[in-house]
Amino acid sequence: MSTFSPGSTTVGFIGLGVMGRRMALNLKRAGFALLVHDLNREAVTELVASGARDAGSIAGTAEADLVITMLPDTPDVEAVVLGEGGLAVAMRPGSVLIDMSSISPTAAIAMQSALAAKAVAMLDAPVSGGYQGAEAGTLSIMVGGDAEILERCRPVLEAMGKTISHIGGPGAGQVCKVCNQVAVAINIQAVAEALTLARKNGVDPGKVRTALLGGFAQSRALDLHGQRVLDGNYAAGFRVTLQRKDLKLALENGSVTGAALPATALIQQLYGVLANTGRADLDNSSLALLMAEMSGLSGEAEP
Repeated sequence: MSTFSPGSTTVGFIGLGVMGRRMALNLKRAGFALLVHDLNREAVTELVASGARDAGSIAGTAEADLVITMLPDTPDVEAVVLGEGGLAVAMRPGSVLIDMSSISPTAAIAMQSALAAKAVAMLDAPVSGGYQGAEAGTLSIMVGGDAEILERCRPVLEAMGKTISHIGGPGAGQVCKVCNQVAVAINIQAVAEALTLARKNGVDPGKVRTALLGGFAQSRALDLHGQRVLDGNYAAGFRVTLQRKDLKLALENGSVTGAALPATALIQQLYGVLANTGRADLDNSSLALLMAEMSGLSGEAEP
């Protein structure tokens, strides 16, 4: 089987949101022909202006050699793949679906099985790196599925990501993604609590952050999200509502597998408080706002 290469491969792309739009543009820049679809016609128009073609429908993207989905949640992907007029019916035998959404590992396995029955291969390939990584083409891509199919698709993934890791069989990429979100959320909570504690003691949280970055507490969360907290910049990079959804997926998987996730459960509830108080669209670092409020402080990061 031949490799999907720029200049000879057409990619269908469904889901042109904050991440998907940037990922699709990188595919176009890399030389792949693009067929795009999204319910948001403005996003489609933007991609068409950059040289993509409007697929017109979900089924229209199946004319491509390979289709990528980048959608908000499990039900969205299931509707696009298994629903009426969906990819499971429209895709040709021998073609490939790469789902780059963050969804339930169990659902990913079920969809791979349904597509395999129609001789369509599927990879689950969720990403980490935020919209900045999507824009720069430096995403970390965690892949579940057949290794041979991954190698055929590697040039496509390399147009969007810097680190491409084959985690294992079907669903393994999604397992890796929920593991990633658990680690990220717990780190953000740790940063929020540490900087809140500094402020309650009348100590400059900026100086505390700098000192901690030089020691064993250093982390990307302390570096990037810690600076967001100091700046009071909670404009969404990765929204509370999406982090909350991903932690829900982790907890559901933990329930099925028997994995104990007590810290994840607590932080998922804290994100729920943010969402239920009108802050679902803030950045996930806004846990620091909640910790400040619970500690009797304003949202500002001055000591």
